[in-house]
Parts: sequence; structure tokens; C-alpha cells
Amino acid sequence: MKTVILAGGLGTRISEESHLKPKPMIEIGGRPILWHIMKLYSHYGFNEFVVCLGYKGYVVKEYFANYVLHNADLTVDLAKGAIEYHATNHEPWRVTLVETGEATMTGGRLKRVAQYLTPGEPFFLTYGDGVSDVDLRSLADFHLAHGKDATITAVAPPGRYGALEIEAGHVQRFVEKPPGDNGLINGGFFVLDPKVVDRIDGDATVWEQQPLEGLAADGQLMAYRHDGFWAAMDTLRDKNHLEALWASGEAPWRR
Repeated sequence: MKTVILAGGLGTRISEESHLKPKPMIEIGGRPILWHIMKLYSHYGFNEFVVCLGYKGYVVKEYFANYVLHNADLTVDLAKGAIEYHATNHEPWRVTLVETGEATMTGGRLKRVAQYLTPGEPFFLTYGDGVSDVDLRSLADFHLAHGKDATITAVAPPGRYGALEIEAGHVQRFVEKPPGDNGLINGGFFVLDPKVVDRIDGDATVWEQQPLEGLAADGQLMAYRHDGFWAAMDTLRDKNHLEALWASGEAPWRR
């Protein structure tokens, strides 16, 4: 199964860094968060990626074009103008990088890369700014078993503030930053049948609106619940939190 990654947004809420590079190229532990996401899929044996580019897409292209160069021992023969690669440290990835337009919405980006999908074969779709320890093999198996057109991963968002349980003015219980208020949100790890692309009108279509709403209304959207770690890098605060987890050596998504 191929994995489509939406990596073309502006990342305005983390403009401290995104004014220089696209949001998926902001680094956690010296590696772009895009790399961390791809490592998660690769851990489960999914090594073919289609990356939807937009804002500063050339930065992503340059990163992968030079990936082997930057991660290998090599000998440069200046007389011959040749480079000999020795011990390499790179992943078995096949990465297709597609310019999908700077102003294109999420659904439009997916429609623009449809030609790079395998006909009749389900594929993953995810965002280029979220990490998790979700079991992607189990997610894929769940999708194949239910036979519907789409699967969405449902997660409880991490809490931002401490929660109080109060009775008659007395604090009965305090919980530091509990998960969300028992509500579940779109965790961004989808498995989709290629026919869902037919629900996308064009560049202005937001995937999270008409296409997903239509799938739900038609009974074609199933939810895979993930109760483990999940985090989106929306702000500099989020980035610093993920950086601290990675530096501790205990990042839940680390593979």
C-alpha cells in the first residue's frame, strides 16, 4: 500500500520556522517531522510514498534529492568527476514528490496525485505534521476487513490544562492535562479506497468537508480508535514538546 502525505500547507501558526521552510520540514531531533512520519510507516513495511507539495516544495525536493549524499560515506574523484558511495545509512523508500499547487486545498491535493496511486488498491493518507504510535498494520487490516470506502483514525486530543473535579466548593480530584473531554477527533491516519477521489470536485475542495461528510452520510466511513500517543505540531509550543520527548529517548513514536 502507498502512503499519501499532505505536505503543502503554509503552517501559519508556527510561522517562527515556517517562513523559512514548509511545515513538514521543521525538525524534531535534527530530522524533519516528515521523516519521522515516514519512519512510522516504514516500520510496518510501508515504504512507498506520494508527497503532496505546495508552499516551498523545492525544500522537500532538495532534501530527498540529496538524502543518500548526506547519509553515506563517499569518495569524490575530482579528476574523473565521479562519486563513489560506500557505507550508506538510508531507508528503503520510494518517494514521489508532486507539485500540487500553493493554494490548493487538502482534497484538491489528493485529487492531483490520483494518477500516482495503484488502481483498485487501498492507500494511506495522512498529514505532514502529526506523529503517533498507532499500529498501521492493524489499521490497514481493520480497513480491509470492514469493506467500506474509508477509515479514519479517531484519537482523544491531549489536554492543554489541568482539570478539576469540584463538589460543594471542595476540589475532589485534580488531573494534570488529561486527554480531551471524552470527545474523539480526526487523528489524520486514513486508509482509503481510490474511488473516494471521485468525491473531490477540484482544487478548492477541502477533504475534511464535503468528501468526508459525504462518506459518513453514505455509511462508507469507519473509525479505527487509537488510545495511544498522538500529537500534532501546530505551534512552536507543540514543536518544543515533541523535541523534548525525542531528546529524552522515550518518544512514543520512535522506531
